[in-house]
Amino acid sequence: MADDSRRQILVMLKEKERTPSEIATHFHFTLPALSTHLRVLRDAGLVNERREGQNRLYSVNRAQMSEMVRFFDAFWDDKLDSLKEYVENREGAKRK
Repeated sequence: MADDSRRQILVMLKEKERTPSEIATHFHFTLPALSTHLRVLRDAGLVNERREGQNRLYSVNRAQMSEMVRFFDAFWDDKLDSLKEYVENREGAKRK
């Protein structure tokens, strides 16, 4: 997820499943480089791969993505709680 190209691939696959050739038309790297990105995403469980004849089709693994979102939401909730506490403390100090 730290790689911008992989994030862009996930955004593309959110819309519909695609072949590597379809994905490659949106990038300036080689098919072997794209294959590496897709393998990393597949190994992380973020994309699904299925075969249709000689083609491989990739799509977002929505279940795994949902789990990842829940994981990161836990970090966000902590930050929101901290921000709320900070604002409330500042407002209380101003009233005094």
